[in-house]
Amino acid sequence: MTGGAVLVGYYALAHQLETRTAAELQGKRDLLIHVLSEIPSLQAIDANKHRFGDLLIGHDDLHLALEDPVSSQGVLSFSPTAQASVSALAGAPPNAAASRDWTTPAGERLSGIVSTAPTADGVPVKYYLSLDRRHDRQLLAGFMKTVLVGWPMLMLVVALGAWLIARTGLAPLRRFHRLAASVGTQSLGQRISSAGLPRELYELAEAFNSMLERIDAGYRRLQDFSGELAHEMRTPVATLMGRTQVALSQKRTGAELQDVLEGNVEELERLSRLIADMLFIARADHHEDPLHQEPVQLRQEAERVADYLSLIADERGLSVQVTGAAEVMADRLLVQRAITNLLSNAIRHAAAGSTVRLAIRVDEDRATLAVINHGEPIAPEHLSRIFDRFYRIDTGRARLDGGTGLGPWLRDFQHGAEKGCAEAAEPRARP
Repeated sequence: MTGGAVLVGYYALAHQLETRTAAELQGKRDLLIHVLSEIPSLQAIDANKHRFGDLLIGHDDLHLALEDPVSSQGVLSFSPTAQASVSALAGAPPNAAASRDWTTPAGERLSGIVSTAPTADGVPVKYYLSLDRRHDRQLLAGFMKTVLVGWPMLMLVVALGAWLIARTGLAPLRRFHRLAASVGTQSLGQRISSAGLPRELYELAEAFNSMLERIDAGYRRLQDFSGELAHEMRTPVATLMGRTQVALSQKRTGAELQDVLEGNVEELERLSRLIADMLFIARADHHEDPLHQEPVQLRQEAERVADYLSLIADERGLSVQVTGAAEVMADRLLVQRAITNLLSNAIRHAAAGSTVRLAIRVDEDRATLAVINHGEPIAPEHLSRIFDRFYRIDTGRARLDGGTGLGPWLRDFQHGAEKGCAEAAEPRARP
């Protein structure tokens, strides 16, 4: 790019010099024509030689020769170069408007004008007016020399400027690099400061910080998940080991061993359900199980779940009431599971002798299923986390009752039911 700029500058300078030369020649030609118009005749030119000399004073690069166009005899010449111009330009047709380049035997390049102009008596005189271009060549040579000498320095300055600009512009990206290289499982709380960043990088910093937020939240959920899984599995495994060790500590009758095995089966079933729930959560998070959409009658499914959990409700002196009806496009099994989780949780925490209601209603394009019970309210400090997976308000009672935490099921089922009535969308497959 710099080389192109140099070439453009060189040719622009050369063009300006050509224009100046042409203008200077035209100006001297006009003066020469004026002087000739004041000379009485061709024979009087030699007597008025000083007037032509005045025309050339101070212009050592300007050369003039006059000739009789009829006899082709030289009338006046002011230098050897002017005499050389007569032979060099003799074959050129007279044209006062155009200059022609020619070269002396010594190799000097000149620009000349060949034309005729009359004296005062109307007799034409042929003139050869030439301008030496030596100074123009020196100027162009000096320009190229200056460029060649200053080129390395110019390139160095350009390279240094580009490096400084790039370093300054990439400084925020180096901050990104350092932070990304330092982020680990113990430092997920780090964030990039967006203060002072240009608009383009400000958006990138915000997106990067949002990504770190998601990673941090996901890692914390994974930690909670691992801890919950270990705790949930430890109880049935410890029970199985304890019962089996006690049974093996001394001889037992067949009936006693059968009783031990029946108890172990119950614990194994509990462990199997827990593992199945964990696998379901993992598959749902990765959307591995395709959803089977079909028309689902919420009232029918709610009554089916209520009938299934009626024995548990009776044990606690509770009654279950279903009101309203709505149809949604959803996965039937996931709807059943959502209602089961909601209703079983409501039964566990309802006041004895009260009624648990499943209220279904449709408002325009929105279907809602609400499970309502009467019991101890949730403390305000827990409200912000009731939709977190595996979160329990009363940890001891929840584990004793066998729950694994509602998690985001409430939120996801409500989202799916609302969309299902309006646009035939299924509830999301997340526990």
